[in-house]
Amino acid sequence: MAHWVPDVLGDEFEQLTLELAPDDEGPVVATLVRALPPAQGWWARWSGRRRMLDDVDVLYVHGWSDYFFQKRLARFWTARGARFHALDLRKYGRSLREGQTPGFITDLATYDEDIEAALAAMGRGDDAGSSSRRLVLLGHSTGGLTLSLWAARHRGVADAVILNSPWLEFQVASARPLIAPVAELQARWSPRDVAPQVDLGFYTRAQQEVADPDDPMDVNLAWRPAQTMAVHAGWFHAILTGHAAVAAGLSIDAPVCVLLSSRSATPTRWSDDLTRTDSVLVVDDIARAALKLGPSVTIERIDGALHDVFLSRHEAREEAYARLSRWVRGWSAAEN
Repeated sequence: MAHWVPDVLGDEFEQLTLELAPDDEGPVVATLVRALPPAQGWWARWSGRRRMLDDVDVLYVHGWSDYFFQKRLARFWTARGARFHALDLRKYGRSLREGQTPGFITDLATYDEDIEAALAAMGRGDDAGSSSRRLVLLGHSTGGLTLSLWAARHRGVADAVILNSPWLEFQVASARPLIAPVAELQARWSPRDVAPQVDLGFYTRAQQEVADPDDPMDVNLAWRPAQTMAVHAGWFHAILTGHAAVAAGLSIDAPVCVLLSSRSATPTRWSDDLTRTDSVLVVDDIARAALKLGPSVTIERIDGALHDVFLSRHEAREEAYARLSRWVRGWSAAEN
C-alpha cells in the first residue's frame, strides 16, 4: 500500500502515489500532493474559533505540459482553513514514468479514474460525494476543461468550481467544426501522430520576465518544459471533443468562477506585450464559452495577467488573489 512521503516542494507538502489501471504503455499512476496545514497560534487554539473554510476540501488540477508547483496558491487555501490537494494527472510531472508518452490520452473522461482516486484518498469516500465537507474544484487551462466536464458528469459532488484561464474553446473558434472531422479520422487511424511544434517558448519567457522575487517559483523544466510537450492526434481530438461539449452547454450545478486576463496576444514574435496578456488562449472566446458552463458563472477579467493569472507580474498577481478572495468569501457566506 502506498504511503504519504515528502514532496519535492519541501516540508510543507507531501505526496501519495495513486495506482491506476494499466494501459498499452504499461503501469499507470497519478500523484496526489497535499499541503500540510500551517501551525495555529495559541490564541486560535485556545479560542477554538472556526475559520471560514474549515469544512472545505480543494482539489487542484494543472494544465497541459504542466504539473503542480504553486506553493502560494496552496497557502491561500490552507490559511483560511481548507484542506488543499493537487493532482498530477497520469503521465504528467510526478506521475510520468519511463517509456510513457507525456500527457497522452484519447478521451478526457479517462481522467475520471485519476480524479476519483484522488477524492477517495482525500477521505471523500469511493463515490466522491459521501463527505460532509464542501468540495472546491480548481483547474488551470486544460485542467479547467477537464474539471468542468467532470463536474457536469458528476452533478451534486462539487460545491464550487474555480477556473484559472480554462481552455474551453479552440484558439480559432470558428474553425473547430471544420477541423474536428479531420482530427477524428487522424485520431482513429494514427492517434500518436505528432503535430509540428508551434510554441516558440515566449510564454515561458514572459513568466521569467515578470517573476516576483517576493513570490518565487522553482519550476522543474523536465516536467514543465520551456516549449510545450508534443501534441498527438489522439489527444488533440479529445480536446476538440471537450470544446464541443462546452459549446453545447454543460449545466454545472455548482457556482463557477472564471479568472481570465483582460487581453490576448498572438506570440508570433517576442514583445513586451506578451508579459501583460494571455498568449495561449483567445480570452474573449473563453469568456463567451464560460457562459455555457452553468446557470451561475462569474467572470473576472484581470488587467495585465498572463495565461496563468497567478504567475503574472506583481500587480496583476495580487489582483488575481484579491479577486479570488472576494469570490470565495461571497461563496462561503452564501453556503453557510
